[in-house]
Amino acid sequence: MTVTAGALREQVWDDLLARRACAYPLPPHGHCPNFTHARKAAAQLLAHPDVTALHTLIVGPERALLPLRQQALKAGKTLFVPHQKKEGWYWRVTDPAGAKLSALSAHGEATPTPAGAQAAVLACVAADHHGARLGKGFGWGARGLHLDLPEFTLAHPLMLRPALPCPADSHVTLIGTPDRVITPPAHLPGGTNRP
Repeated sequence: MTVTAGALREQVWDDLLARRACAYPLPPHGHCPNFTHARKAAAQLLAHPDVTALHTLIVGPERALLPLRQQALKAGKTLFVPHQKKEGWYWRVTDPAGAKLSALSAHGEATPTPAGAQAAVLACVAADHHGARLGKGFGWGARGLHLDLPEFTLAHPLMLRPALPCPADSHVTLIGTPDRVITPPAHLPGGTNRP
């Protein structure tokens, strides 16, 4: 029996809620969930050698990515965060005070392109060990960015599957979890890229 993307999202949201593994906004349904220990997952991802070398990232506006935005800005990285009111535009931010969406207009600069971005961090609802990522199904970055940049995500263990039972929205090269960073086999030396 094939599990649809919608059914998988419902499973993940229900599991996170039942195990009290998510925080505001609640319930997590309809969102890329703000899972518990997102701060640890962000720290794991930012400490990965493939990420520490980067100085400019695109980071999604989701609540689960707030700790990553905070930590990246404190580490001196430049971030591009999607503009909530101008489709296709970004806020360029370098000040840690601009990590929260409500502070972007005061601490960021609106720009039509993420010039100089080296990678992107997108939130997810589910991911698998092959790098398949499933978002909430709509909104910014729902189907990946298609900017020819590496894409990363953060996930709680309850959001991970050995393999997604449905088509992915996009594929990521790194998955930050509270305990480690998962590098999908296709992105290890000698690996083969999946579609």
